[in-house]
Amino acid sequence: MAISAKLVKELRDKTGAGLMDCKKALVENNGDVEQAIDWLREKGISKAEKKASRIAAEGVAEVKVDGNKAIIFELNCETDFVAKNDKFKNLVSKIGAALINAEKETEEEVLKVEIDGKPLKDVLLSETATIGEKITLRRYELVTKEDNQVFGSYIHFGGSIATLVVLEGADEETARNIAMHVAASNPKYVSRDEISDEFIKHETEVLKAQALNENAESDKPKPENIIEKMVIGRLNKNFQEICLMSQPYVKNPDETVKSYLKSQGASVASFRRLAVGEGIEKKEENFAEEVMSQSR
Repeated sequence: MAISAKLVKELRDKTGAGLMDCKKALVENNGDVEQAIDWLREKGISKAEKKASRIAAEGVAEVKVDGNKAIIFELNCETDFVAKNDKFKNLVSKIGAALINAEKETEEEVLKVEIDGKPLKDVLLSETATIGEKITLRRYELVTKEDNQVFGSYIHFGGSIATLVVLEGADEETARNIAMHVAASNPKYVSRDEISDEFIKHETEVLKAQALNENAESDKPKPENIIEKMVIGRLNKNFQEICLMSQPYVKNPDETVKSYLKSQGASVASFRRLAVGEGIEKKEENFAEEVMSQSR
């Protein structure tokens, strides 16, 4: 099948692999990007899982906490200049105050919440016209806790990352420490128990194919039982990196998050993490071409 340049670029942006490798991967997988990502991983050409959360769009991630309820959301704009503007920051604050009081859950309900007498949907359209950039509420979640639980939140670098955790048996300092850790280490799960059998099976297949390809190209091929141990070792290492409880605690890498929480008599009920622009491809500007076009 014919592979478009746009599809090749999409795969390259997600994996960092070369253009020819990306095109070959797409040809081999009939244009399926996700299968092409696995194919590149199996060939050892790409570590796509570390590229999948590409941060590209601009804006602010925010957390608001009020008693036993909290919200975490992301408001996007087109440029970093606008994201740092006081008018945009004030808009983030207004939206946060309105949404935490409204306690809405669905996107449809959220866009109807009134701010200064106008529904949020109209406010965003109005701000888009005033500021001159598209303003969107991209992600939002309402989180509640029990009386015996505690929230921990952390905003990194003016809102580039926002995290919200719910702990049991902890104080606010411990909860904030875990929220900071989540911001720094970007776990995907609390523990291995949360990982589905389907995901484990898929990762095992990819890692086994990768190991077999490496073995086929090696001057000293390893026996099958060693290959199996290599796959298990790599799988466990991957799980250690993506599971919160097994990660080295950022404030003391000599202990895991699990051991730190145990020392505090605490446990994790849940966590959320938003990184601004995660998964959105940012338009690349060529300023040299732009300047030249103005002179024509």
